[in-house]
Amino acid sequence: MSALEKAFYSPVGRKVAAKAGLAEPPRLRRGRTFPQGAIVLAPLGPSTLVAETLALLGRAHESPVVDDGDEAPGYGDRIGALVVDATDARTVSELEGLRAVLRPAVRGIERAGRIVVVARPGGGGGWEADAVARALDGINRTVAKELRGGATSTLVYAHEGATPGDLVSTLGFVLQGRSAFVDGQAWHVRPAAVAAAALDARPLDGRVCVVTGAARGIGAAIVRTLARDGAVIVAVDVPAAGEGLAAVANEVGGTALQLDITADDAGARIAAHVAARGARIHAMVHNAGITRDKILVNTDAARWGSVVDVNLAAQMRINDVLLDPATEGGMADQGRIVGVASTSGLAGNKGQTNYAASKAGVAGLVISMAPDLAARGITANAVAPGFIETDMTARIPFVQREVFRRSNSLSQGGSPVDVAETIGYLVDPASQGVTGQVIRVCGQNLVGA
Repeated sequence: MSALEKAFYSPVGRKVAAKAGLAEPPRLRRGRTFPQGAIVLAPLGPSTLVAETLALLGRAHESPVVDDGDEAPGYGDRIGALVVDATDARTVSELEGLRAVLRPAVRGIERAGRIVVVARPGGGGGWEADAVARALDGINRTVAKELRGGATSTLVYAHEGATPGDLVSTLGFVLQGRSAFVDGQAWHVRPAAVAAAALDARPLDGRVCVVTGAARGIGAAIVRTLARDGAVIVAVDVPAAGEGLAAVANEVGGTALQLDITADDAGARIAAHVAARGARIHAMVHNAGITRDKILVNTDAARWGSVVDVNLAAQMRINDVLLDPATEGGMADQGRIVGVASTSGLAGNKGQTNYAASKAGVAGLVISMAPDLAARGITANAVAPGFIETDMTARIPFVQREVFRRSNSLSQGGSPVDVAETIGYLVDPASQGVTGQVIRVCGQNLVGA
């Protein structure tokens, strides 16, 4: 439960909310939990891709209710999810099939339920097919804004050649509570060299994962989530955060490395720490970041440079060292690199030109890195958090904080664990087909792309 949910659902919180005229935020379903109600599968053609993926997940499915008249038919009981296999959809007329299965489902979806559309991306299929692929994105984003009760909508572009094993981690993530604050988003899954056979509850067993900025907040949540999934944690933060860093590392049986990531030897020190334990890195999570907010006309070179160096340039220097195959304790083949971007970088934010530059740079970096690392099976992705409830955001004035919380489709701030769960999905070995992607963890923030 997020900080906002806790505040509202307390007796005092309910009274304050009622006086202020604020509606209670929906309760979100989190963790490795599937919907309670039935999963409904609606194929729009002969494809069995999604049906086979659900079988790998061990999830039964039911047939959809289809709207073919003015009065929308309903479901007898609330359904947990509607999953649409739209991989055969190529023409504008076929969009009617999607409307016909969405209308009853949107009316009948349970709280914190899921709408998921799996489709082919545009490119190479002709003008109409490309238009349809983009139309599906518009439908997905709009449905996400119309859903209520914490339900979410997701669009997954499955490229030609992607198998059920390539999709199993993605479909598992979006159906489970791990995707609670990922709403109205679309990303791509490509064919992988080795496809998964099932969804693993502990996919990171024995694998070394390095997390920077790990002493508190989102970083600490990432550490705990990856450790839950079996990872051997190296927690990194500045010496000033040493006490908190040690506590987080000890909690999960990991090791702590006090380090200023902007130091010239930061990458070498991370690699040496891992090599001393006879290992190589499976996942490098670049979470550390700072803000030095001022409107641009008041931003001097020092304020600009410090943010860009910590949030972007340091990642690049560390990656250069760790990606060198000759570096002992560096990145292993089939490894994972995840950067933490921000919706401020994707949409812009007044007073954060330096921060937006650095976070947009993180998104650009992983997109550029992905094809160059493909030969080694290494993926590069980013998450872009929106308003996440942390100790830092708790210091924002009340009115401004409420505006931030409610400027998304889920009417609340996210929890650090929401960012952590998305990173956990990206570093899962079964997510090999997901690379060069930027996934927003923002509850479908109403501002920006």
